[in-house]
Amino acid sequence: MKIYLASPFFNDNEIANIHRAVEILKAKGHEVFVPMEHDVENRERLTNAEWAEEIFKIDKGGIDDCDAVVLLYGGMYSDSGTAWECGYAYASGKKVIVCCYNIEQTNLMIVNGCHAFLNGIDELSYYDFDKMPVVRNAGEQK
Repeated sequence: MKIYLASPFFNDNEIANIHRAVEILKAKGHEVFVPMEHDVENRERLTNAEWAEEIFKIDKGGIDDCDAVVLLYGGMYSDSGTAWECGYAYASGKKVIVCCYNIEQTNLMIVNGCHAFLNGIDELSYYDFDKMPVVRNAGEQK
């Protein structure tokens, strides 16, 4: 399965979360698109606006090409780019699996717009990506 990993990557904790999720997903045999691993050739020759447009195209293409999106979600705090990726994936008919690492503060749009809502990144180890069960409350699968 091709999985797009949506997550902010602005500090060491967020980057560590990404590495942990990638490790779990690849161990389960999935191909993972990680936006922070993709950049534009000849970046130094582009204006910031040109670079931003190219990154947008690359990331949007990653979502378009995936089977599912895994969203690393820190609760009410949300990176606007990551929130856009989640909304675009949902609108595109992709199943969004949310891994929340601040379960006390969540947003109703994220919880109700996802296919599965997991309590923490390590829950990816147990989630059945073949059956894709609906999970609305962390720890409960249908």
